[in-house]
Amino acid sequence: MKLRTYLTRTLSALAVTASCAIAGQALAADAAPVGDAKAALAKTSMCIGCHGIPGYKSSYPEVYHVPMIAGQNAEYIVAALKEYASGARTFPTMEAIAQSLTEQDMADLAAYYSSLK
Repeated sequence: MKLRTYLTRTLSALAVTASCAIAGQALAADAAPVGDAKAALAKTSMCIGCHGIPGYKSSYPEVYHVPMIAGQNAEYIVAALKEYASGARTFPTMEAIAQSLTEQDMADLAAYYSSLK
């Protein structure tokens, strides 16, 4: 009887451990990617012409007031990019750019621009 109780408890513990490991992997897969500001350097070419980066000016300043994103909150930048990608926010250039980005690209760009002063 003691051996049976031991085996039952051991198997139960293993089942709980396995389900925690599986659930942990699922949660990690659903978690937002962590932005890498250095990785964004190769991705900024489509942003620098409009967003108030020193040395650059908007292509069409009289048509659209382009917001300064340097120093903006990273979560806000990611949320805005996702809204442009989904069509919840509209501006043709931003929609096209945002739709071409992966979630990792968005996180990287947000990390980069939020780190600027």
